[in-house]
Formats: sequence, C-alpha cells, structure tokens
Amino acid sequence: MVRDPLSGDSRPDLQSVLDALDDADCRTIIQHLDEPMTATEVSEECDIPMSTTYRKLDLLTEASLLAEGTEIRPDGHHATRYELDFDAVAIGLTENRELEVAIDRPTRTADERLASLWGEVRKET
Repeated sequence: MVRDPLSGDSRPDLQSVLDALDDADCRTIIQHLDEPMTATEVSEECDIPMSTTYRKLDLLTEASLLAEGTEIRPDGHHATRYELDFDAVAIGLTENRELEVAIDRPTRTADERLASLWGEVRKET
C-alpha cells in the first residue's frame, strides 16, 4: 500500500500503526533515525540483519511512520533514504467508541515534499 504524500491524510490504518509500534525492531529503528539513512545505514546503526531491516522499514513506511526519499547520485545508483515522518502518534476513541489514530507530522519544505513525491513515483514504475 503506497501512501499519497500529498493527500495530507493524518489517519493511517490503526492496525498497521499498532503493529509497527508493537515491534521491538521497529522501535529501535525509530530511536536511531536522527537523520535520513539508507537501509544499510539503519541495519548497521541498529545492529539488525539486512533482511529484517527491509521488512521493518516496509512495516514502518506502510504505517505512515517513515517517509522514503530518493538520494540522486551522479553515478545513476540512486539510494532510498528513510526518515521519521511523525512528531506524535495519538490513539483515541470516536463518538461511536471505536479506536482511531492520528499522526502529527513535521513541517516539510517544498523540496522535501517533491523528493517524497518522486520516491512514490519511482515505486509505482
């Protein structure tokens, strides 16, 4: 499931957020992502095997907790960089006593929004 970075949707699927936050490796990744990192850098920084790192990054991305950006390199071997895409996660009850999730997102510059959009386009092609 690819999230539309321009939609402004701050309510991703509750279960995907809960699953990601309940996972110890995902929480470790969140704790270590002080700046954008590639999957290899995340794996090394968090001491998590690469195959596991990719699964956890996918889990966090699908939960809308991470943003993917593309680092354009002159040699043509572009790299995907991951960064936190939330400041806070709130779980609350609706009037119908159903759980809902809301995510407060950091303010992004136009360049950051364009990079995120480009990353989404690359995934679709």
